[in-house]
Amino acid sequence: MLNIYFGDMPEAIYNTSMYFKNTYKDKWITDELSARMIKSVDHSEVIDKNTIKSPLFGLISPVGLSGGVKTLILIANDSKHVFNASNCGDNCAKWILEIAKQKDITINLRHIMNFGNRKFHAKILNTGDIVKDMDELLHVAYKFV
Repeated sequence: MLNIYFGDMPEAIYNTSMYFKNTYKDKWITDELSARMIKSVDHSEVIDKNTIKSPLFGLISPVGLSGGVKTLILIANDSKHVFNASNCGDNCAKWILEIAKQKDITINLRHIMNFGNRKFHAKILNTGDIVKDMDELLHVAYKFV
């Protein structure tokens, strides 16, 4: 299930790019889910654990990925921490929901992410409310961001 905390959350890791640079594991990059997220969000292809083929930048290392993809990879692989998903664009929303189908995750948002028209389940930790779509999310989130 997806758990969301809106607004300032002192224990959340805010600078996900820096955290990723210092903690990612090679196996995270070649994982099937990571490769799909990298392809979808950054339009890039994983060549191996050290090399990503970007249409914009050519061959890059994993630290050259976008902040959104790095945050998604952290959310998928590091269950011990809460990450600031406001580093992600709305193009990452479907991947957050995909990860949440596989395991319980908690994210911090400092904006209202657009999860689209699809149905989803998320618990808003600020209030304890369970929301099932964007209308319900908006009704609760506006109080905090």
